[in-house]
Amino acid sequence: MISKENLLHNWHLMRILRLGIGIFIAQQAIQNQDLLSGLIATFFLYQAISNTGCCGTNACVTSPKKDNKHTQEVTFEEIK
Repeated sequence: MISKENLLHNWHLMRILRLGIGIFIAQQAIQNQDLLSGLIATFFLYQAISNTGCCGTNACVTSPKKDNKHTQEVTFEEIK
């Protein structure tokens, strides 16, 4: 379910871009009476409204690097 908080906040460039693309494709789909374009427009509009991307579960997000306290000092020896 899409909450009111999610709908009204966290608007960033990609979300606005998805909304614009969705509206543009929807307008073209209505003018041309094209079902496939309508489905693509629905996809983009859903992404904009729900603030999701292609990876809806944030599976593409990498975890931050952990501070490893077991690092060893590396020494280099110059060879001539």
